[in-house]
Amino acid sequence: MPPRRKVPRAFYDRDTVSVARDLLGKHLIHLSDGVERIGRIVEVEAYLGTNDLASHSSRGMTGRTRVMFGPPGHAYVYLVYGMHCCMNVVTEREGHASAVLLRAIEPVKNVEGTTRGPGRLCKAMLIDRRLDGHDLTSDDFHIADPPVSEPLSIVKRPRVGVAYAGHWARRLLRFYIRGNPFISEP
Repeated sequence: MPPRRKVPRAFYDRDTVSVARDLLGKHLIHLSDGVERIGRIVEVEAYLGTNDLASHSSRGMTGRTRVMFGPPGHAYVYLVYGMHCCMNVVTEREGHASAVLLRAIEPVKNVEGTTRGPGRLCKAMLIDRRLDGHDLTSDDFHIADPPVSEPLSIVKRPRVGVAYAGHWARRLLRFYIRGNPFISEP
């Protein structure tokens, strides 16, 4: 199998919707305790900065959202419902506070348990708050091109669970690979 190439920082330093779509099919890789876990990204949601009422950054910079306001190519990992971690990939220029939520992966290597939904994805990949702010160009936690690329049919839908965000809730900012059995919901 050909080696996987880590995506460079410049990949993340682009329009958030473009990054979200381009993350589909890439491999999320986490080396922890000597075990390499790999999942193929199959579902994501884009969050477009401080004007996006569904984004954590819409309330400004806080201790929780500080990473979102930082440079692109870092992990924003937060706790939801006091028990589940969720992971975002920070995008665009520093200060813009945009990110892409990873919603589901397809297990590739050493991934156990369900991976449908952002909390389950993090649990299966051993991603927790200790990885908040982690540089995604590092060797132990990064996103890489798959060994073999294939054409993807991408579906656009509204994001999940953001009805409170008014017109932002209806925006088609959720993307997933058509027909993939690992997406969190159709």
